[in-house]
Amino acid sequence: MLFEVTLSGVTLGGMYALVAMGLTLQYGVARIMNLSYGELLIAAAFAAFWFYSGLAVSPLIGLIVVPPLAFALSYAIYRILLQPLVRRAKTRDALEVDSILATFGLLFVIQGVMLALFGGAYFSYSFLSVPLKIAGATVAANRLLALLLAVVIGLGLYFGLTRTRIGTAVRAVAVDPVAAQLVAIDVRTASALAFALGGALVAAAGVLVSMFLTFNANLGVVFTLKALVVVIMGGVGNLLGALIAGLILGLVENYVAVFVDPGLTLAATYAIFLIVLLVRPQGILGRSSR
Repeated sequence: MLFEVTLSGVTLGGMYALVAMGLTLQYGVARIMNLSYGELLIAAAFAAFWFYSGLAVSPLIGLIVVPPLAFALSYAIYRILLQPLVRRAKTRDALEVDSILATFGLLFVIQGVMLALFGGAYFSYSFLSVPLKIAGATVAANRLLALLLAVVIGLGLYFGLTRTRIGTAVRAVAVDPVAAQLVAIDVRTASALAFALGGALVAAAGVLVSMFLTFNANLGVVFTLKALVVVIMGGVGNLLGALIAGLILGLVENYVAVFVDPGLTLAATYAIFLIVLLVRPQGILGRSSR
């Protein structure tokens, strides 16, 4: 029983971590606080649902198609909507405020389109929803597959950021955009790529989440809030911190739901969040500003 609950919690935590990694890129590099972030996840989930139910195409194919489309859409959003804000902002703090207002409006635009297309009903589909026995525990095959794919995507992101020239440039902009310019790094291009990559990551998470969770057009804000909690808990801009924080939240939520009361999962999430903020205001692996 304990192993089964733990495995389910790790799966949920892996999804949280994958979702938060994209927001970590967008905020840590581009300094865009994207409040419409979760809406793109739900849009990707609807795309996977349409592929599977309407076209009889596996969500695994959707995982190949949807993230590149989300990358292109996010890149266009950054260049058209957000780059003018970047140009006029005198400081990074001012850019944060402007981006919050702009993406807050974008949230309702995307949500309104999804409501017009799909309504407010809940959707789900049955893909590999068969039980598997692992060390005596029963776990759904779709959840296990989602976890494995999340691990592969997370490792790909890590090696891309640490083993390539583009990844090194993106990390340099996250640390110090002024110093990055001094070594001939195009900060605006790196920021646009980071924002677009964050969109691709959350779209991949949306496809994976749709394989085992029920969703509707109004749930985007829930995932945005969870991603913000994970990003702040882990340390802004720290991918490993986001991974650790996501796993902690997934495990805590599952343990509380199974062994205490399902109604207390949200309270447990924010209790852990507050404890981390009190003990380490900069996050689990964040750097102190002092």
